Amino acid sequence: MAVLKEIYGYLRLYTNFFQPNMRLVEKVRNGSKVKKIYDEPKTPYRRLLECPDVHQTIKDNLTTTYNTLNPAELKRRISKLQDKLFKTYVNKTNVIRKEEANPDLSSTFLVRQ
Repeated sequence: MAVLKEIYGYLRLYTNFFQPNMRLVEKVRNGSKVKKIYDEPKTPYRRLLECPDVHQTIKDNLTTTYNTLNPAELKRRISKLQDKLFKTYVNKTNVIRKEEANPDLSSTFLVRQ
């Protein structure tokens, strides 16, 4: 569970600061066809910096955080933690399979009196 929490922490940073996404601006229906018009791709961080409703101190804090991040390092940490999570899963699955293959015989037989 701690590994997942750590992965999500790094994923949050990587996604919000370095993964651009496109927002749907408009949908135009022409009969059965729907034409979608998208805004230019931007990261959530860039969109927040452009928002006039967000206080400048919050923008400054986010910029400070952004300047300390290295996207390649974040990606390496995420990959390492995903490998660790996968190995934990494989080990747990192997333990369960061994238990199923060698059940405790004393619990499977009824004792007659």
